Amino acid sequence: MFTAKLPALRTSRRGLLKGAALATVLGASLNVMRSVAAFAADAAGWPAEAFKLKSQDDTLKALYGKTAEASDKVKLDAPEIAENGAVVPISVSTTLPKVTSISLMVAENPNALAASYKIPEGTIPAVSNRLKMAKTSKVIAVVESDGKLYSASKEVKVTVGGCGG
Repeated sequence: MFTAKLPALRTSRRGLLKGAALATVLGASLNVMRSVAAFAADAAGWPAEAFKLKSQDDTLKALYGKTAEASDKVKLDAPEIAENGAVVPISVSTTLPKVTSISLMVAENPNALAASYKIPEGTIPAVSNRLKMAKTSKVIAVVESDGKLYSASKEVKVTVGGCGG
């Protein structure tokens, strides 16, 4: 009968802990690199300048290069009175075809653009968010559909809180 002699393996608790620590560091490093790559891909289409603008007209020009027309096919759901301006619930939906983006603006905020969403083809064009509002203001929802812009707006009264404190 043939038997092979294996070299004596010296395993210790210290060696096991070092190996586990090395595997953890390696795994964390790979996760960080994946996150950075994903963020860089998303940042390429990020409309950074549009988020810095003060007026809604300038914001529309920066985002889309054109103006929007009011439409009853854009449904903006917002409260009449917001008791806390720090968390104002807003929802936007539409029955328009070929929607490619939905943007939310707050006219009296320090920066008009509050949120902008790209809508992938084949998804239901509806978004919800909680916006921070500095004071009573008009909220504007802009929907890009088939190359044209449509909008809806609503006045929201803010009683407490808001961006300014």
